Amino acid sequence: MDFSQVLRECRTGRRLSQLELASRAGTTQRHLSFIESGRSVPGRNMVVRLAESLELPLRERNELLLAAGFAPVYAESSLAGPVLAPVRAAIGHILRGHLPYPAVVVDREGRLVDANGAFGVITEGAAAELVGPGTNVYRLALHPDGVAPRILNLAEWARHIVARLGGLPELRAELAGYVPELGSSEGQLGFAVPLRLRSSYGELRLMTTVTTFATAVDVTLAELKLEAFLPADAATAEALAAAARSAGDQAPGKIPGNM
Repeated sequence: MDFSQVLRECRTGRRLSQLELASRAGTTQRHLSFIESGRSVPGRNMVVRLAESLELPLRERNELLLAAGFAPVYAESSLAGPVLAPVRAAIGHILRGHLPYPAVVVDREGRLVDANGAFGVITEGAAAELVGPGTNVYRLALHPDGVAPRILNLAEWARHIVARLGGLPELRAELAGYVPELGSSEGQLGFAVPLRLRSSYGELRLMTTVTTFATAVDVTLAELKLEAFLPADAATAEALAAAARSAGDQAPGKIPGNM
């Protein structure tokens, strides 16, 4: 990769002028112009400052360093290894603490890392090959043999998922083939798009939140996402509580060794 070209594409992709990026990185527009034209070769610290100023994900910061001829700064540890053992413990606590509501942890491509027992309410009836550690939760949601047949507002929910996959073009293209045409919505959508799901406990109306490890300096940790489902009405809260009582043991599953 040509460093000057990669840097320029990163800057223009974020709609930053040379002056704006230079100010953020503590340098001059003239110096940045020389770097982008290849007339000046930046040092390692300058590349790190530029990557931070561009707010690049850690993986892309490492790639920018490699393009400039430097070794990566940010480690990419195995989630099964000793370095991230505290993370595994924290994930388990969070998943258990969210019961009786479903919650999952996925990696950067949407592969399932872990889930609590309540997630079974969402996956009930899905084909076995679409469920479990290492499978893709976005494919599970929209595949005809997955959760899709039970989603009452599939068009809206599918568009919501596909819109999040800009960095995964192959998966986005696959899932886009499952998305129904989205007509105009009747009335007000409200404050959020709920997931309306048929279940053996009645219709569930769920909102979702996504949490990341904001201070992560490890690539693996930075790319983990915790998606938690919350009841959008009292009936859903009661249904999930009933599901929890009938399910018994709802401990999180074992985190797979390979991401």
